[in-house]
Amino acid sequence: MAKAKSTKKKAKQENAIVRYLRETRAELRKVHWPTREEAWNLTRIVMAVTVAMAALLAILDHLFALELEGLISGNATAIGALILAIVASALIAVILRRQAA
Repeated sequence: MAKAKSTKKKAKQENAIVRYLRETRAELRKVHWPTREEAWNLTRIVMAVTVAMAALLAILDHLFALELEGLISGNATAIGALILAIVASALIAVILRRQAA
């Protein structure tokens, strides 16, 4: 008996890299790209938040350094401030737990 030739041709398989690039291109066409004005406004927002957070962290760093210096030297005011901060933190934790329940 002769082998029956299949009438179906094997589907040509795409190269994985070519398929990936085609799908990537199709997805990039779906993206809503911001206008120049939108991009500039978002850039300003990011820069402002970055500067504000840097300033906040600098202030906190300075305050913690002063507190630590006071604790090392045995300053009564620094020790009192630390105790006050611990009590305030505990009070805030209790209040937040009660609101969550």
